[in-house]
Amino acid sequence: MSKKPILLVSGSLAYDRIMNFPGRFRDHIVPQKIHLLNLSFAVPDLHEHFGGTAGNIAYSLSLLGLRSEIIGAVGRDFSDYRAWLRRHGVGISGVRLVAGDRTAAAYIITDADDNQITGFHIGAMHARGVPPSSALLARAAGAIVAPGNVTDMVALPGSYRRAQVRYWVDPGQQLTSLSGAQLRQALGGAYGLVANDYEHALVARKTGWTAAEISARVHVVVTTLGPKGSVIRQGNTRWRIPPAKPKRVADPTGAGDAYRAGLLYGWLRNWPWPAVGRLAATVAAYTVERDGTQTHRFTWREVTARYRRAFGSRVPS
Repeated sequence: MSKKPILLVSGSLAYDRIMNFPGRFRDHIVPQKIHLLNLSFAVPDLHEHFGGTAGNIAYSLSLLGLRSEIIGAVGRDFSDYRAWLRRHGVGISGVRLVAGDRTAAAYIITDADDNQITGFHIGAMHARGVPPSSALLARAAGAIVAPGNVTDMVALPGSYRRAQVRYWVDPGQQLTSLSGAQLRQALGGAYGLVANDYEHALVARKTGWTAAEISARVHVVVTTLGPKGSVIRQGNTRWRIPPAKPKRVADPTGAGDAYRAGLLYGWLRNWPWPAVGRLAATVAAYTVERDGTQTHRFTWREVTARYRRAFGSRVPS
């Protein structure tokens, strides 16, 4: 293993099966009949990509030159994905193979307004990933607990606290599966919380904490706002981060995970928070421009040049 700092990334590994619907969902929903909703959308194409929260974050981290180790579970159909991750220098020592199951899969329909309907088959994700060893914890520069196996999401924060590893909580799609007590436990001692605006409201409802109380317990709170940018809060200080405008919008899937990779990169280098947020926005823009969540590519020179064009300043040295 490399002696460079390692980021521990727990979460899902999945195959994304993405379908683009050329119309708009709203044109086919009758509000008076919402109690017996029964819809079928004819889609002209189906694209399969490597995905999952942990895989997406780790992939963008690899483009930024950071090594990560994934913690998660996969099924018997993981071989192609395994080769892809290894090709990009992503560690999989924490990935558990569940031979009797398939790897998790997301079936995503995106309409012309970028609204999405997703069905997620958890497959092997019912199993925990391989817990990080004491040696790996000792080398970890930080960690992120992204949406994945709920037991991992509850247990790993305690392991990180005991090992004095700074970690971020990204509850995302698993908010519906986490209880208020589990969220309070995960956030207790966390360095940061990152979620979109709706998810933050749900975190507040489930924990019973106000936004001010969350900020008092978590060092940094990041709220992503999609095409409107993001907001970073540290105590009573708030930075509004503008978006980096994509050249085209092909597929919004995975933009949040790419944002998190940029966030982690700038954070580990102790950049000022406005610069951290702008790098995160820049990385996210690459994903939006391509179908799939691990189909974008960039070099460090390219991403820094794009940062400068988007925001009129250089990345910190």
